Amino acid sequence: MLLMPKRDWQWRYDDSHGVLSVSLGAEMEFLTPYKSKLLIPDALSELEFSVEHAKFYIDFVELLTKSINISDAAKVQLALNGTAAYFLLKPQMPKSWFFDTSSMCVYSEIGKVFQLRCQGNSVQVLVVETSIQASLVMLLSKELALNSTKTLMQFECIKVMHDRLHPLKMNRAIAAA
Repeated sequence: MLLMPKRDWQWRYDDSHGVLSVSLGAEMEFLTPYKSKLLIPDALSELEFSVEHAKFYIDFVELLTKSINISDAAKVQLALNGTAAYFLLKPQMPKSWFFDTSSMCVYSEIGKVFQLRCQGNSVQVLVVETSIQASLVMLLSKELALNSTKTLMQFECIKVMHDRLHPLKMNRAIAAA
């Protein structure tokens, strides 16, 4: 079952867990993976889940329905994390140097899934925000070691130039006439 935004939803910084959370009513709270150093100052106090946030969340769920085959619970999790990332993360500079360049030109748009390749590993990422040259992507895989000291965990975001996004391999059936 998909959760639809309600008037009582609120963003708040959860000090006990050290991450941004969304209060989804009296008895439910969703924890994002985003720590205080990544968040804009407004995200560190209570903030309403606005109409703009609700619209983005609903649109994101619809995009996920079209782009990947996952459970409703997973869609809610991705959409809440994506909404938090889109509105409440500090702007980032691209960190493309961690990733292999793609030989194909891609069209990046919110909700689209790509691969990133780093040190021989391929992981799937979901576009959360896009601009002319770069996209903010959320890691769908469990984790990715960027180098010997830095690891990106599932649902964390990183900004990369579009030339680092590899299209997913599609299984194409060829019909013979």
